[in-house]
Amino acid sequence: MMRQAGRYLPEYREVRERAGSFLDLCYAPALAEEVTLQPLRRFDFDAAIVFADILLVPHALGQDVSFQVGEGPVLEPVYDGASVAALSSAKLESHLAPVYETLDRLSSSLPDHVALIGFCGAPWTVATYMIEGGTSKDRRGARQAAWAAMSSKDHWFSKLIDLLVESSAQYLLGQIKAGAEVLQIFETWAVDLPPTLFQRFCVEPIAEIVRLVHAEHPNVPIICFPKGAGQLANSFCNGVQCSGLGCDAFVNLGEIELDARQSVVTQGNLDPICLLQGGEILDVEVRKIVDQTEVGHHIFNLGHGILPETPIEHVHQMLKALREAEGNED
Repeated sequence: MMRQAGRYLPEYREVRERAGSFLDLCYAPALAEEVTLQPLRRFDFDAAIVFADILLVPHALGQDVSFQVGEGPVLEPVYDGASVAALSSAKLESHLAPVYETLDRLSSSLPDHVALIGFCGAPWTVATYMIEGGTSKDRRGARQAAWAAMSSKDHWFSKLIDLLVESSAQYLLGQIKAGAEVLQIFETWAVDLPPTLFQRFCVEPIAEIVRLVHAEHPNVPIICFPKGAGQLANSFCNGVQCSGLGCDAFVNLGEIELDARQSVVTQGNLDPICLLQGGEILDVEVRKIVDQTEVGHHIFNLGHGILPETPIEHVHQMLKALREAEGNED
């Protein structure tokens, strides 16, 4: 699940408190390995996604990043060409070395049948956080800040996107070297982009990351999650050449049409609120996803991250319903 290692688990909260801060936890390989493994001890998942955060890249580039309890990330905003010029990828590898060590440890400690997933944030999403300065309670304000940056006459926003493309590709290549078998690119704020800008700031940057990674590792699958892409999903897949398409909870899997359907698998799209509620509706929604997808062409997952207040027994219920539905398909 997206965020399958996290606050819904009491054992995670204990390690998080012991680590001191969220960033300290991300940069402590032994602890990051532990929280990555925690959900696998409770549930029979098919994959583990390394415990990290999409904002480690801007932190590695030199931006001031912190995580406030109850508030989320807080960043010193990037607001002009000079603040972009102050960023540097010179220390990217050394700064992110703890993540690589975590992956290396996991590649040895995970069971052979469990895939190891690495990830990064997509340039548009990461740039939005970097410009707005954190998790805005008012999403409209964050969107306005990003749009204002796009309109700047000295084109510093495009320079920021280019820097994130290069740095993200380098980061993902390092993750593969450390043991990641599959990669995911999270475009959380694709929904903010109208069709006229979707191609320029969502499709093209991610396509370049995929190209750079596949130039060295052509057989490593890359799953992309353009949340809110909706009807633009087909053009996204054609432009990016990804292996998998993450679908949010508002996508009708029975109606999605991909030109490359036989080569691109879908992933998702159970609503995290449905998992939170549990009960009969959860069983029904799990069954619906199985009925709408083809065997071998879909990865069951949530349509976004698991909510922290989700009861653990609901995850067990979801997996039981999924395995029963899959059994009926055989």
